Amino acid sequence: MTLFLTSSSEAAVQEATAALHEWQRDHQGLRVALVYGPVSAEDRLYHSKCPVDQRSVTALAGALDEIGAAWQELNPCEVDFILELSTYDVALSNLHGPYGEDGRLQGLLDYMRVPYCGSGVGASAVAADKIMCKRVMLTLGVPTPGWWVWSDGGATQWNGRPVMVKPPFGGSSVGMSLVREQADLAMALEEAAGEEGSNILVEEYMTGVPMTVGMLELPGGNVVVFPPLATEATDAEFYDADTKLDVDSKGGVAVRAAELTPEVLDKINEHATALWSGLGLRGSARVDFILTEAGDPYVLEVNSTPGMSRESNFVVGAAMVGLTHTDVVLALLHEALTRQPYDVPLPSPAFSGSTATREAAVSP
Repeated sequence: MTLFLTSSSEAAVQEATAALHEWQRDHQGLRVALVYGPVSAEDRLYHSKCPVDQRSVTALAGALDEIGAAWQELNPCEVDFILELSTYDVALSNLHGPYGEDGRLQGLLDYMRVPYCGSGVGASAVAADKIMCKRVMLTLGVPTPGWWVWSDGGATQWNGRPVMVKPPFGGSSVGMSLVREQADLAMALEEAAGEEGSNILVEEYMTGVPMTVGMLELPGGNVVVFPPLATEATDAEFYDADTKLDVDSKGGVAVRAAELTPEVLDKINEHATALWSGLGLRGSARVDFILTEAGDPYVLEVNSTPGMSRESNFVVGAAMVGLTHTDVVLALLHEALTRQPYDVPLPSPAFSGSTATREAAVSP
């Protein structure tokens, strides 16, 4: 059974951190594949707009250097990606959105017998699908704002109150919009659907304080729940993509420790841990909330691959329990390499020069 630690579990967190550092000493030169590339729309946005020094991959590279790992950045968009991936001890993915965060990369790694950091296929797939995750929240009794699903060409609903229009996949608020007038709803739905015409999540817009709670798996299978952070956009109507990316280095988000009553804190921790266990998350995760003026926390979504820049909400939360950025990366590697390996009677993948030939043949 998973034991959840909080900021009050200082001694247990310190003991786990000491165990991590001892483990590190025996794993110098660990070969780590740092998976990063402009695969999804979210990653392409980061790749094109986010300053290099603010990217998660930059911070992760620095942490791997501190750990003493022999790492290499591998781009999934390169034709020899799979061949190179097979030569590493463990994969640390910095991909977000479809293909990297939704179970597809995780399934490939399982088949290849390459250990990887973070959640497996099922948990990744459900967490990445905002609509499916909403349905799971309902079964777990986790409160979430009211919502409905719009399908391409279908009728729209409008009850006179503002709504958030969200594409079902992807993060960083890409494609998301706040709709206050019925006349603007149709265009918002079409834009969110894009060329694929996906089902779209339409969520009741709730006013309050946006909050986020990170969770990290430590040695012994214990999971530390970081103190909730209040994350308020100061120059935008909501926490949109440009605000999250901070493309103009304006610092348009105020991040602070949330001031909560013990009762509200208990509710938030209860909902976050219920989702960790119910979804089968592992390694790390972040749960985003909205806290209403009445003091009621509602879950907005679950992120199974939290951003890992040095100033990300996840890393800030980790620091509040005494964990450095490098400690977090070390914990992810430890969990991946001490986990029971995925082992089924399948042949080990064989590679040959035919891969590049086949790719060339189908290229436009």
